[in-house]
Amino acid sequence: MAIEFARAFAYSCPMLRPRKKYTVHDLQQLKGQRCLTHIHVKSPEEAAAGEAAGVDLMSCSFDSPEAQARLPLLVAAAPHSFLSAATPHGLASPEEAIRVGFRALEAGASSVYCSSSPFIIEAMAREGLPVVGHLGLVPRHATWTGYRAIGRTVDEARRLYGKMKELEAAGAYAAELEVVPHNLARFLSAHTRMLLMSLGSGAGCDTQFLFSDDILGDYEERPPRHARAYRNFLEEHRRLQRERVAAFGEYVAEVKEGRFPERAHLVEMDPALLDEVVRSIAPHGQKVAGS
Repeated sequence: MAIEFARAFAYSCPMLRPRKKYTVHDLQQLKGQRCLTHIHVKSPEEAAAGEAAGVDLMSCSFDSPEAQARLPLLVAAAPHSFLSAATPHGLASPEEAIRVGFRALEAGASSVYCSSSPFIIEAMAREGLPVVGHLGLVPRHATWTGYRAIGRTVDEARRLYGKMKELEAAGAYAAELEVVPHNLARFLSAHTRMLLMSLGSGAGCDTQFLFSDDILGDYEERPPRHARAYRNFLEEHRRLQRERVAAFGEYVAEVKEGRFPERAHLVEMDPALLDEVVRSIAPHGQKVAGS
């Protein structure tokens, strides 16, 4: 119900929003000045925590009906934060990409991420959509490269530079740079007007990007080499689950043993009034069940 209300509110009142901490213009002015913090969030609680902690930029998914319904809740939880929404993989046409992009902005996103070709990104940028592209290891296209660092050879580094320039010419204002050698990433960042968002590509880019799952230690697999877990939420979830089981078990035992509910949990009717009700309802001489 809350998700449906948030979705309806965001679509019906798209302009009733507080001013964001950054605009795209602000971010462009910061290029080369300092490295911005940047996290991917998946819940309103994480978005609120990111804003409270002073995270500069946030990203989220916008690639499924559930994620699209969640976006207004993230915006409401972090109303002053710059939030970029990731569009679905496999956009079939420039027209579809443009529609999805504007839908994300109407729901509260500050910009949109798109892993499609420069052809698609150019169409989106031409309509005024602030678009983030993707360079380096692109998981959605990893069948062509394998899951590995990209740009460790001369030829591959040159191709990566060329792809960066293609995105730049297409009008992307930024690009996620994933698992690229840190010294090459620093060179690339210095040779483009785009903001480069480092995910496993060192500290020489314009933002330092991590997923909340990595930061919070919220999964069983070993964290990727480029990430660091600052907490162990997986164990915390397990602890809470053990507490849930224990609490439910105590409740079951108390009901079976007659220890719940106690008198303090009950509401009692005046016995005289109850007696009057019983006499008025029960046939003469017939006992009412429970009386």
